[in-house]
Amino acid sequence: MNCEKRWDPNVPSHRPIIARRLREAPSPTTLVASFLQTGVDRMNVRPMLSRLLPVFALLLLPASSFGQAPGATAVGERVAVPGGAYWSISVAELQAMRASDGDTRLVNVHVPFQGDIAGTDVSIRFNEIADHLDQLPTDKDAPVALYCRSGPMSVRAATTLAGLGYTKVYSLTGGFNAWAAAGLPMVNP
Repeated sequence: MNCEKRWDPNVPSHRPIIARRLREAPSPTTLVASFLQTGVDRMNVRPMLSRLLPVFALLLLPASSFGQAPGATAVGERVAVPGGAYWSISVAELQAMRASDGDTRLVNVHVPFQGDIAGTDVSIRFNEIADHLDQLPTDKDAPVALYCRSGPMSVRAATTLAGLGYTKVYSLTGGFNAWAAAGLPMVNP
């Protein structure tokens, strides 16, 4: 028979005791500092690990679709910017998006123009994208994938669109250099 007392948060008389124990428990930062000062041989590691495990579990959760608009293709890495967010995507992810939905608007934002990825819908200068919203979908929840030669111009354009309320903005990491390096078709001027 196990005589260890179990604290159940569903038992009303246990709640104040559990709350007090949580308040009195050292923070994860304190536990790590204590661990580093005393060493593993002098410290009971089990309580520390039981408190740090939830923190590590949160870090391991996939963040790619966290905060992504409902119905968005869950791809890429979310990048928070003032007024919204955009997603950095790989060449493979862009290919999958284009193949699966066919609705993703593909926009070349590179200046000066040096060619297009095959299937590009429109070319708009990265620094003028806010002035040419008429060339983008009127529905701000429609997917828009941006690219330039290597990435920085599409990041600036993606930041602008996310700030303007577009919810499914994607920036191709590595731009058309990465696309061409993967052996995929380009249309040159």
